[in-house]
Amino acid sequence: MNTTSSSGHLRFEVPNAGQVSALLVRPATARWLLLLAHGAGAGMNHPFLEKLASELAAVDVATFRYQFPYMEQRRRIPDSPAVLTSAVVAAVRAAGEIAPDLPILAGGKSMGGRMTSSAAADHPPEFEKVHGLVFFGFPLHPPGKPGTKRAEHLARVTAPMLFLQGTRDQFADLKLLRPICTNLGSRATLREIETADHSFHVLKSSGISDAEVMRLLAQSVAAWAQTIT
Repeated sequence: MNTTSSSGHLRFEVPNAGQVSALLVRPATARWLLLLAHGAGAGMNHPFLEKLASELAAVDVATFRYQFPYMEQRRRIPDSPAVLTSAVVAAVRAAGEIAPDLPILAGGKSMGGRMTSSAAADHPPEFEKVHGLVFFGFPLHPPGKPGTKRAEHLARVTAPMLFLQGTRDQFADLKLLRPICTNLGSRATLREIETADHSFHVLKSSGISDAEVMRLLAQSVAAWAQTIT
């Protein structure tokens, strides 16, 4: 078992939006650093991200979780896309300063992942040292409103991308997501989690537990990271 060490809560500046909190979890055997942005309705301390960070540490992946400004300021409505992507860019810079010796991966849960890819598409120079993007439930469209507009910017992302997607995810019809990943070619890897929903809860019929799903997500990230770094 790996011994994990945490530097505790950190803070960094988001231009024109104030400071936000962050949390670094770095195992002694860390081989990569993954930036984890939270989803729209919950911050960096949500149990999903806490459990995920623990499982990632067990497979040598350090994590840098951080808050978006609206969550830091305890507002319910997410910031504008411009502010959200600015926060992602600031997080990339901060993580590079905190752990300059580790290859950087960036991504997040739902909205956090989408804003990371948007930042990568809109600010390529800031992502030159980011080796790949990881999406834990890419929110392709709102539930019940299938569409692909939210994925149009992915064509401008040059880094490899890992999509971890549940087959019952109402935010991403796999019939729409699969062709998108195919069109992205070798840059995209899609890993489907059978019976998992947007929160990665699985049905009993899947034969595995939610805890095992979390372990599978972490192992998938580590295995993919080995192929791109």
